Amino acid sequence: MFHGLGSSRDEVGIIFADTATALARNGIASLRIDFRGFGKSDGDTGAFTLERQNEDAAIALQALAAMDKVDAGRIGVMGFSFGAGAAIELAAAQPEAIKSLVVWAPVGNYHDDMLDSLGQRAFDLAARDGIVGLDLGWRTMALKRGFFDSLGRHDLLARLRAYDGPLMTVNGSDDPYRKYTPALIEAAAGADKRAVVIEGGDHVFHVYTPSRSLAPEVIEATVERFRDTLGKTR
Repeated sequence: MFHGLGSSRDEVGIIFADTATALARNGIASLRIDFRGFGKSDGDTGAFTLERQNEDAAIALQALAAMDKVDAGRIGVMGFSFGAGAAIELAAAQPEAIKSLVVWAPVGNYHDDMLDSLGQRAFDLAARDGIVGLDLGWRTMALKRGFFDSLGRHDLLARLRAYDGPLMTVNGSDDPYRKYTPALIEAAAGADKRAVVIEGGDHVFHVYTPSRSLAPEVIEATVERFRDTLGKTR
């Protein structure tokens, strides 16, 4: 389970932790990680690049597959927002190892999405000074030029064409990233692909507002999908 940029393994509103509990009730083990520099993992966020994120994702897969009582032939991967990109790239790099892919509010174009989120000034400062401090709203962090340079080296739609397993996208109806759903669904090479829309949901499914939180719907759809797609050995 791969968290979004600036987040950590339990994710916003502890939606990842709650998903892990729901998966466990259905006999599905899960592994949540903090990418290096985030949460409780060591490392400097300034050294964060897409290549390092993908390396961490591959290490997590290797560790999970080696665990006792984990069936290495029935492993799925999921990611939230920016972390959905890591999930897509892992599935594309190792399609034989990933039996199912679920992405929540997925990033569709790293460069354009970060430009929209951070603004041109952040890109310009990183290019000029080599580093830029950012206020993401829920935390502050520093990113270096290497991160911004890495954004243009990864084409998620092209990568998704290398994955022919089941894919499910989950977006709130009011999530601006929903615009990527048609292209992601079209790019996926497999026949089993579906797009779930959570009515009334925003990019984080309103988990910051408990009275409006749609987390239970997201979790239920995810658990059902993994139960269906991981239920049989290859």
